[in-house]
Amino acid sequence: MSIKFSNAALSGCKTGRLFMSHASITLSLAVIPLMTGCSLLAPTPEPASPQTHYHAPVVEAVSGTVVSVPQLAGRLAEQDVVIIGEYHGHQGAHLLQSRLQAHLYQHRPDQVLSMEQFEVDQQAVLDRYLNDDIGEMELVKDADAWPNYQYAYRPLMEFARRQGLPVIAANAPGDIVRCVGREGPDYLADLNAAQKRYIPDAPFAGNAAYREKFFGTMGGRHGAADNERLQNTYHAQLLRDNTMASRILAARKRHPGHQVIHLTGTFHSEERLGTVEALLQRNPELSVAVISPVFKEEQFDSDELPVTANRNKGDYLYFLLPLPPEYRDEARGHEAMMDAFRKVPETTCD
Repeated sequence: MSIKFSNAALSGCKTGRLFMSHASITLSLAVIPLMTGCSLLAPTPEPASPQTHYHAPVVEAVSGTVVSVPQLAGRLAEQDVVIIGEYHGHQGAHLLQSRLQAHLYQHRPDQVLSMEQFEVDQQAVLDRYLNDDIGEMELVKDADAWPNYQYAYRPLMEFARRQGLPVIAANAPGDIVRCVGREGPDYLADLNAAQKRYIPDAPFAGNAAYREKFFGTMGGRHGAADNERLQNTYHAQLLRDNTMASRILAARKRHPGHQVIHLTGTFHSEERLGTVEALLQRNPELSVAVISPVFKEEQFDSDELPVTANRNKGDYLYFLLPLPPEYRDEARGHEAMMDAFRKVPETTCD
């Protein structure tokens, strides 16, 4: 006896199925090896996709467990404040912030967005934009938005505007910060009444660990010879941290029960120092979750992420490819930096 298989029947091997023609046909043991060969055809695995700068795997710091953004939102749903540290201008950081904002909203629609990227004296401009009284370019110009606002922070602002959510301008006024950096903390005593309303209580509160970290970082970059100027710069940093903390707490008081998502440069929040320390000094009962970025040089593999070395930076870590160097020519880089300083509006501290 023999069975004959049509070409269509044999093509079923490609999907692991064998279709018999109902027109019957010759049986032959000679075709049995052909039939069993079908089961040996396994699909070739596709190579892993190269990672992009948008890729940002998130890991729980204590356990080292990789979590998705929806899972992360579920774990953070009951937190009073979620602080997402960033490397300013990194696409992966901003995409993560936007995705987490939307997923947290599904759990806690009572939400406030707080931003280091806007200064407290520009709050009225933000409110006018959220109320559709001005357009986006008016917001950018009138609130002196950061140059990367439209590609980095527009999605977060627009999500808040569409959902009718408050947005808080959380940073200290830049001209006051710059003058503290030049003249020291005593500069605040000379502010007029209008300026003083932007200054929080205990504007220079900090701790020894944060001071050591700051001087270790800034001293390493600029040297410690000009110690007085470095001390003043540290006080300017503390003014930013304490202003952001006070604005977050004011937002929670104004919007009871709302979860605050705060965006900030990672130095202000990692290791639960800076703004986080200032928050908890003012309200020790507050629940605060810190999410911190870490640069990862190699292709991402969850088994190779440097979690242990960075575990103290936050409750959750997200890993990013480093940004390319802006300048490899040191002289050109220095000239570009000096040119940027020359373009900063002149601040008079008299």
